This record gives sequence, C-alpha cells and structure tokens, in this order.
Amino acid sequence: MDRPSRPTLRDVALRAGVSRTTASYALAGRATEMRISDETADRVLRAAAELGFSPNRTAQSLRTRRSHTIGLISDYVAYGEFAGRMLAGASAAARARGTLVLIGETEGDASLEQQLIEEMLVRGVDGLVYATLACRRITVPEALRGTPAVLLNCFDASASLPAVVPDEVEGGRRIARIVLDAQVDERTVIVGNAEDPTAIAGERRIAGIHAEFAQASRRVSGHIQSRWEVGAAFDEVSRALADGPLPTALICLNDRIAMGAYEALEAAGLRVPHDVSVVAFDGSNLAQWLRPSVTSVGIPFEQLGALAVDLLLGSADWPGHAITLPMPVIAGASVRAVGQPGDITPPPIEAG
Repeated sequence: MDRPSRPTLRDVALRAGVSRTTASYALAGRATEMRISDETADRVLRAAAELGFSPNRTAQSLRTRRSHTIGLISDYVAYGEFAGRMLAGASAAARARGTLVLIGETEGDASLEQQLIEEMLVRGVDGLVYATLACRRITVPEALRGTPAVLLNCFDASASLPAVVPDEVEGGRRIARIVLDAQVDERTVIVGNAEDPTAIAGERRIAGIHAEFAQASRRVSGHIQSRWEVGAAFDEVSRALADGPLPTALICLNDRIAMGAYEALEAAGLRVPHDVSVVAFDGSNLAQWLRPSVTSVGIPFEQLGALAVDLLLGSADWPGHAITLPMPVIAGASVRAVGQPGDITPPPIEAG
C-alpha cells in the first residue's frame, strides 16, 4: 500500500486561503514581525493542526540558521526535586517558544563539562543555559565564552553573562520577620554553617537575618555551626541544648537541618512549637512532611528555570547584573502563635 503523502506548506496555505509566504511566517512565529493579522495567523495555525502538518526542522534551520534547540548544562540535573523543578520550568518556557531542551549532566567533572558544551555547540544549539544545583559563584567555563548563554542559579562576579538567582538576602529577612512578628525572638539561634567559599546561599541568608533583626533593634543570640545534613544537625543541636540556655527559636539554614533539629528537640523532651519555634529555608517536600510542618522560605526553581530560558531566547531583558527572584514563604505550623504560652519565658535581649 502506498503511504499517504504528508501535508505540505502549500496544502496549509491553500486551506487557510493565504500565500505560502504568509503561511511560512505564521508557522515560524513571525506573524507580528511581518505584520500578519492575528486572525490570519490563527487561520494558518488551525489549518496546520487540521491537516496534521509539522514543519521540516532541518530545512527550516538551514533557512533561519536556528535549530530551535537549546542546551542545558548542569553539575547535577538528576539530583532530587530541586533540579527537577528547575528543569521543568526551563522546559516549559522553551516549549512555549517552540524550542527543545537538550540536557547534559557533568557531575562536577570539568573535562566532561567542556566536552558536553562543545558537543552541544557542534549540534547547532541556539544557546546554552549553564546551571548549578547549589546557588554559587562560578568562573564562566572558557567553552561558554562567545556563545549565547545564561547562568541559572549561579553567577559570575564579572557579570559577563546574564544570570538568574534567588534573592537569598531577602529570603533571610522574610524568615527573620516571621520570628519577630510571632514574638518568639527572645533567644533566637541560627543553625548551619556558611563555610563553602563559592556557595552563596548560607552567607546571604545569614546576612538577611541579621539585617532584619538589626532593623527591629534586636539581635540574634547565637549560631550553631553544622553541616547542612540531618545527622550533623541532630548532633550539634543536641550538644547546644545540653549546654544551655534553651532557645526560643531556631532558624535553620535548610529543611534537612530543621529535621535534625526536630529530632534533637524531641530527644530532649521539647515540643515544636510549644517549647521552641523552628523555621527554615528551601521549601522542600521535607518541610511539609515533618510534624508539625516547618514554616520555610522556598526557592522559586520553576520560575528561575523559565526566566533563564526567556533571557536566552530574547523574550526577557537583562538589566546588566544578576536578576534576583523573590523567595516565597511556605507557611507551616512550627512557630508559636503570638500570645501562646510556652514552657519558658527567657528575659529579653538588650538592643545593640
């Protein structure tokens, strides 16, 4: 049996009652540029859908010198919910522009990273998104220079490339304001360290916390140094509880630290939030699984991924510096309500 012939651009043009040139521009998304009316463009798109027409991408790319593909290079793209959400946002934004995302994971290997970048460029991608799982400062890989590229969840201090990152300082201020508004700030302790010189989340969150407390003429009482892991947080918070005094609020630098803090408080016979209020960062699923759920400042991963693609494809403007996106508060039940009595009433801390 003969295969039915595939519909052609001419078939679409005849069905829509327009010229082949008009049909071509409408299908390429250039209707506004070529001053084709919305009604005509819609008629062409309906005709293409009814006929089952799909453009020949190879021929199209030869004409336009665009492949309608972009590359996304990341250190870890298959590592849990955060990477998945970033990729989902980037992919959705690309699909809306008729573009496919090709993904490469380097696992932190610099030589593999260079190879992946070069391979994607050889395949004619229209540009690259360079992403990191943890928000950090980077040195732009040499292979990216001279290539249309956007940095996602990372930035280069020289601002040589557009970059999109979460507003960690404002996130710190938001979580501090929750503690201050709930009036559980009498003895507030930060849990978590910021020792990685390239990672910026910890240092910026801490800076935001201190800034908000200072604005309220208050101060943080202490800082428990801990790796951002459940077990380490359990050990360090347990040690701090044994040494005293008892905190009224713990600000944990991520949700895994909050989980370790919960376990340490429970082991000490203390309840969240009746005895100690706990807040955190990241807004992960873990924050909602804990009981009571943790009030956490989330990271807008989907929006970060989408904006990076919009910048790359030219549908968003770059102001010449890293663009910061607000971090939303995800309310939980881990903060004692104003006026709700606790088991302790520590004296207020003098301002200064």
